[in-house]
Amino acid sequence: MKISDLPCVMIKCLICTILIEVIIAFILKVRNKKDLFNVILVNIVTNPVVVSLPFVFLITRGLRAYRISFIALEIITLFVEGFIYHKVLEYKKINPFILSLILNLGSYFIGEIINLL
Repeated sequence: MKISDLPCVMIKCLICTILIEVIIAFILKVRNKKDLFNVILVNIVTNPVVVSLPFVFLITRGLRAYRISFIALEIITLFVEGFIYHKVLEYKKINPFILSLILNLGSYFIGEIINLL
């Protein structure tokens, strides 16, 4: 992979993440359009960072740096998204930090399956 691949990778990852997380949120009975829109907005903010920084580390520092940065950024993202969900979502059936965990785990594992295909 080259750094010039990054824009395409970012767009692909963002679109897949949004689709997967909105579907999972809907399955979890998030029905308010504003809440679903906020899930989309949160991912527009957080996903590019989680995709681009580890990618840069992979290119410049190798696989180990990629993995460490990816894990660290995913953990930070869980808390940031959970905090934002706590502040903005009307949906209260699941703790917002648990919701963030479920959505992120779902998009990560489904994304891995898509990458294998």
